Amino acid sequence: MRTLVSPGALRSPRGKAVYGVVFACTLAIFVLAFLFPLYWVVTGAMKSPQELAQTPATLVPHEWHPETFADAWDQLSLGKYFLNTLIVAGGAWLAQLAIDVPAAFALSKLRPKFGNVVLGLMLATLMLPATALLVPTYVTVTDLPLLHVNLINSPAAVWLPAAANAFNIYLLKRFFDQIPDELIEAARLDGAGPVRTLWRIILPISRPILAVVSILAVVTAWKDFIWPLLVFPDTGKQTLSVMLQRVAIDMPLNVLVAGMVLASLPMVALFLVFQRQILAGLTAGSLKG
Repeated sequence: MRTLVSPGALRSPRGKAVYGVVFACTLAIFVLAFLFPLYWVVTGAMKSPQELAQTPATLVPHEWHPETFADAWDQLSLGKYFLNTLIVAGGAWLAQLAIDVPAAFALSKLRPKFGNVVLGLMLATLMLPATALLVPTYVTVTDLPLLHVNLINSPAAVWLPAAANAFNIYLLKRFFDQIPDELIEAARLDGAGPVRTLWRIILPISRPILAVVSILAVVTAWKDFIWPLLVFPDTGKQTLSVMLQRVAIDMPLNVLVAGMVLASLPMVALFLVFQRQILAGLTAGSLKG
């Protein structure tokens, strides 16, 4: 196997030194590329409005104003909108798990007739641009079929469209395909039905992929803007992303930036806490037995 640099050259003192320098420089570039935007927005929130708007921009604030975060919390009523967003994101997460996990399990292990056709139709929906689905989905939630209920200004207007997620179903199915069929057969011999098999056997060994799907569901619902803007005309029920855009014209720039920083903190914390589960789920391809 030929590489750009031979293994012998890498083992030499000069090769090790060059490799260390290149690796350190590459790592530093990637760290700066990811951390500098975070530094920029956090320090921008602690500048005065005049300094934040001046050109050229200052790398380090001349005067630090950490009280801007408290001002943003009070002036923007962030506690109320955090609760609204938490309800919307939490409900969307539960709805997706309730629909996507059984659907993926059925397609993977129960193998119904025309299951591949159903999966293909699901994946075909990923080819449609999201904007093309806005009108039919909006018409549906304004007059829910059979029940004839208007879901506008209700969190269910976000939960129901988010419940059937073709991408999450595909991820779950691919993971379930790697689970040996012998486990399912053993559960059947013990008298376990499909529901009990899913609950007692499949879910406990599927925690990595469930963590990935959960993170995707929560982050997508938390940062979504267009759909909450349409279904929450009542300003008191809007999510953080919609509220921040609505008040952007009237708020001082540094207060608005501080509000954006506070709104993004839960998602950053969520990733830092569950990063191991996320990476494990993305790299999981088989069971170790």
